[in-house]
Amino acid sequence: MTARILDTGTSELLCSIDQGVATLTLNRPEKRNALSDNLTPALRAMLLDLDVNPEVRCLVITGAGKSFCSGGDLSGLGDAESFSESRMSESDRVEQLKERQRTLTCRLYYFSKPTIAAISGPAAGAGLCIALACDLRLASTGSFLTTGYSKIGLCGDYGGTWLLPRLVGPAIAKELYFSSRRVTAEEALRIGLINELVPDEGFGVRIKEYALSIARGSPIAIKLIKENINKGFVDNLEDSLDREAANLMTCARTDDHREAVRAFIDKREPIFEGR
Repeated sequence: MTARILDTGTSELLCSIDQGVATLTLNRPEKRNALSDNLTPALRAMLLDLDVNPEVRCLVITGAGKSFCSGGDLSGLGDAESFSESRMSESDRVEQLKERQRTLTCRLYYFSKPTIAAISGPAAGAGLCIALACDLRLASTGSFLTTGYSKIGLCGDYGGTWLLPRLVGPAIAKELYFSSRRVTAEEALRIGLINELVPDEGFGVRIKEYALSIARGSPIAIKLIKENINKGFVDNLEDSLDREAANLMTCARTDDHREAVRAFIDKREPIFEGR
């Protein structure tokens, strides 16, 4: 089956859909896929489009060339503009950044389908935050991750200080932010920052295999699983139990559930259609 190519409005962001898996590729390899005034708005827009696209069951975000994303492009303007040199008032700059963060980090974190960051090469600063906002992270053996902010005199943005402690705990998160040191893929796996360490050779093949295994699941059940876990971070146990009960009954009424029961009896793999 041939992947379908979608127009993102810029060559700096590529998008394809293949067998239910949408892949967004940050495509500025000469800049280590740093965010830009073209790339970042396109990424925000595509997240909206893909979230409501019934063809999409899983989303992969990756980078072209030898990098995932190096964060903001410090040599440019826009998302990477020097705050100290901006002509905007401070209150306007704060409001602008709030909007940019909500329409990228929140849009990705609350994406209704499973999201995977396929990290090959560096994931730094806001690039790391994009990876953290995904549900799952796979990294090649040659990759590394770094917060990076303290080395340029900044304290962090795009949700990293909220997302990272939830993966590795507050003490490790503070150490990684204070030091801005590089975390190898091997260490990232050990501390729970990534889900799987993949050899450089065959990285793309493994990402596709991994994403397809998720895309073949029941879209309704997986969406509600994600909702249960995400909302469970801020709700108490009783509210989480109530949500689980309601969502389970929703799943029990679906054709997907009935198909899973039939497949179990027939000793075959179920074919889920999202109904």
